[in-house]
Parts: sequence; C-alpha cells; structure tokens
Amino acid sequence: MKKVLFIASTGGHLNELLQLEPLFKKYNTYLITEKTKSTINLKNKFNNVNYLVYGTKDHKFSYIFKFIYNCLKSLILFVKIRPKVIVTTGTHTAVPICYIGKLFRSRIIFIETFANSKTRTLSGKLVYPIADAFIVQWKSMLKLYPKAIFGGWIY
Repeated sequence: MKKVLFIASTGGHLNELLQLEPLFKKYNTYLITEKTKSTINLKNKFNNVNYLVYGTKDHKFSYIFKFIYNCLKSLILFVKIRPKVIVTTGTHTAVPICYIGKLFRSRIIFIETFANSKTRTLSGKLVYPIADAFIVQWKSMLKLYPKAIFGGWIY
C-alpha cells in the first residue's frame, strides 16, 4: 500500500485534516501533529501517530528554537516514513516537511483552510509554489491561487 503522510498543526487545521479519516483506511497512513493535551489520545485511535513540539508565534524567542527542533524532527520522521504523498491543511508544522518531501519527490497536496475565504495563509503562500495539488475550499480563493483546485468544503 502507498504510504501517505497526513500532517497539520493542532486545533482547526487538525480538525479539518481529520475529516479525511475515511481515506486513512485506503493507504498506509501516518499522522503528524503537535503534542498537546487535546492530541495525545490520537495514538489510541490511529496506529502511526507522531508528534512535533507545540509552539506558537506569540512567544517569538522560544518559537524559534521549537521551530528549528521541529524542522530537524520532521527530517528524521520523513526519512523514517518515506511517504509517497504528503497531505496537509497547514500551518507552520507542515511547511518544513512539505519542502523536505519535495526534495525527495513526494507528492504534496495542500488544502487551504476553510477559515480563510478572502486572504492567503502564510503556509499557503509558502507551499503553493511546490504543491502538486493545491486545493481551496472557497471559490473566491481561486483569484488568489490561480492554479488551485476548488474542492468545496471539507466538512
């Protein structure tokens, strides 16, 4: 079975990604998110769950170190998993592994968040140039991402 890595930050991005759970059974699936009280139980529900360090840009000094650590851990996890496809709903936790995946010829599928219907996210801006498929959930977003695919709402 094809190895597919699903990755998203905790919160709304992860909630959107988990809407794709029916796909998890069709592939050799791996899930990566940030380790928080709300995500720790994912290991009880899914087989292949890995965690990155939770970090927010509100604490800029510590965020830099957490981001660097997450980049290194993302590289290690990528080499360990070797996914053929990376699917993400974003944000900062997903960007490094998308670039690592692109270097190793993984297909990148980015789903822009439902929360934005008129503005681009930072992770969307960063991954758009390298994505093999860039999916938006609002038709209005096609103006901002001309090569995107309108996929409709994930919910």
